[in-house]
Amino acid sequence: MTMPYYASAEQIMRDRSEYARKGIARGRSVAVLTYRDGVLFVAENPSSALHKVSEIYDRIGFAAVGRYNEFENLRVAGIRLADLRGYSYDRRDVTARALANAYAQTLGAIFTEQPKPYEVEICVAEVGATADDDQLYRLSYDGTIVDEPEFLVMGGQAEALTAELRQRFSAGLELGDALAVGVGALSSAGGNGAARELTASQIEVAVLDRTRPIRKFRRIAGAALTALLAITASPAPSDAPAADAAEPDDATVTPDESAADESADQPSGGEAPDTPPAE
Repeated sequence: MTMPYYASAEQIMRDRSEYARKGIARGRSVAVLTYRDGVLFVAENPSSALHKVSEIYDRIGFAAVGRYNEFENLRVAGIRLADLRGYSYDRRDVTARALANAYAQTLGAIFTEQPKPYEVEICVAEVGATADDDQLYRLSYDGTIVDEPEFLVMGGQAEALTAELRQRFSAGLELGDALAVGVGALSSAGGNGAARELTASQIEVAVLDRTRPIRKFRRIAGAALTALLAITASPAPSDAPAADAAEPDDATVTPDESAADESADQPSGGEAPDTPPAE
């Protein structure tokens, strides 16, 4: 009689965590950061049909990395839950915190009960009436939930990109500046660790704009995204005047100085006789 296979619960959980982390790290990165008028999503995604960023409800957005079919199931379930709660109670009762808690319970149950965990990491963001009310929730494959204050990066080389974004980010940025910060952070490390350049066709951009009525989610794509990237990439004009315009060149001589120099260089024989002083 053969002995059944045995592994400790600790070893099983460790293997599942390593399996999920490797799957998430193979995905392309997503950066989520706050700016003056809301929340900005920047995802490295060359596909125009398969979205990694989408709308969940009026003020709530969703971003994910990992296996597309898995986080797409989570996205659809979140939309159904939000619609049901908004219809049963009030649209204001649908919050990112409630959705994040529901996602955490689902991911935690899958991680512990299913033989294969979900290879996903997701972000649920909500834009508030003011910048202090904006909320970012990061959820891991095992149901761990973290409240991020200002920005986060998921997938790929997340640690290196987070360090780069931390150096570039500052609170209260305009949309164009925030987009430049997000794209610059994502392009700072490629597949081989070297910096690269991301074009409009390689990224997916969306915002939760607090200035919009009711539905805050808006995608930025096509000509609008290309124009916005061109504006952020162009150098700012210098306010300092040119050096030549500020001070005259040392070799420049005024007419009075020229005449004085010529009179000083004339030979003594050509000088006019001194006029005797008046008595």
